[in-house]
Amino acid sequence: MTRFEDLHLIEPLLRSVREEGYDRPTPIQHQTIRPVLEGRDLLGCAQTGTGKTAAFALPILQRLQSVPIPQPRHVRVLVLSPTRELASQIGDSFARYGRYLQLRHTVVFGGVGQNPQAQALRLGVDILVATPGRLLDLIEQRIAKLDKVGILVLDEADRMLDMGFIHDVRRVIGNLPKNRQTVFFSATLPHDIMSLAKDILKNPVRIEVTPPATTVEKISQSLYHVDKHGKFPLLRQLLKDPALQRTLVFTRTKRGANKVAEQLNLNFVKADAIHGNKAQSARERALENFKRGLSRVLVATDIAARGIDVDGVTHVVNYDMPDVPENYVHRIGRTARAGAGGIAIAFCAPDEREELHAVEKLIRLKIPVRPVPPGIAHPSSGPGGSPLPKYGAAPAPRPHPPAATRAAAPHPPTPAPAHGAPATPAAPPQHPVAHKPPRRFLWRKRHR
Repeated sequence: MTRFEDLHLIEPLLRSVREEGYDRPTPIQHQTIRPVLEGRDLLGCAQTGTGKTAAFALPILQRLQSVPIPQPRHVRVLVLSPTRELASQIGDSFARYGRYLQLRHTVVFGGVGQNPQAQALRLGVDILVATPGRLLDLIEQRIAKLDKVGILVLDEADRMLDMGFIHDVRRVIGNLPKNRQTVFFSATLPHDIMSLAKDILKNPVRIEVTPPATTVEKISQSLYHVDKHGKFPLLRQLLKDPALQRTLVFTRTKRGANKVAEQLNLNFVKADAIHGNKAQSARERALENFKRGLSRVLVATDIAARGIDVDGVTHVVNYDMPDVPENYVHRIGRTARAGAGGIAIAFCAPDEREELHAVEKLIRLKIPVRPVPPGIAHPSSGPGGSPLPKYGAAPAPRPHPPAATRAAAPHPPTPAPAHGAPATPAAPPQHPVAHKPPRRFLWRKRHR
């Protein structure tokens, strides 16, 4: 079996790889490192969690180290990432693998102040990891200069397409030299991604470690058909099992992520939420708590599906079925990292059947169905466990409320006046009238 030493990597990189605990390359690394070292364009399709970052980081670091460092330094490698979390993790990988090299890198993304990022660019870096939006801002301000970039890496290109970044990516590429090496990675290869790859790649080496959109074989998948009212009780029931040590829960909306995390905390399960509306500091804190085991559950939206790289995720729960079937592959790819096993659980409500069929068609697999525990609402029962009418059956007639039988209450008798006292005139009937505000408020209203 191939070892990293067989891939002609230099000793400083081999030393860093050994310190990271890796001995043998993954299939994507074995097939990618040689072509990138040779300067070839590359189109790679591999599942998440297969080691794509090291597959391009190691040969790029070696190529940069093989030539003298220019003075002043300028950006020679650009890595584009769809999310802040993924960009940060790519930057961390370059730092770990290149710890024994004299190369500089920085990471730029939105959601934080740009002054530290601009200062790092002014001092000079060799490798720039960026999200498209913030990079375009820095280009327009003439802070980021990309006219000498020799290597471009597009990571998670299909995710950029899903998030609407493809036009921004094309604008960034328009600022790069035509003569460059391009490395293109995507977990799936839909038509639009292949069209983009055809435009920017020149005679690329194509690598597909697994067929497109197939899920990791070591992930055990299961499905619960559950009513939307029964999703949280089912999740709470599943979390009673201590085997769910580090659980990642995916919801469709940001509001849903917050709600699930709040309910879990109310039920004494430590949970954090992470999504696009959270401040960058809050997202980093939630991710760090999850990595360190301070939070048992991390509730996330699909924006974090590609950006969470945490070892030891035991379970992934699809609380809501994804709108885009490819996102199912990216979600469950958060477990079974680096060859480990994992478990993926999906909740499917009756109005999510179409999304389920799309997922099963994409992954070419019928997900095994498990019975819903007693007392939890499922498609054949209501929120309280009562039977629901079958689909298409006429609803039961609603009983009409009983007719009002209230009788008018008799007026209390008017007491007779005392002998010799004048008769008290009857009080006029009280009619409800609107409250009339004091005159001072009317004056203020007229003179505003």
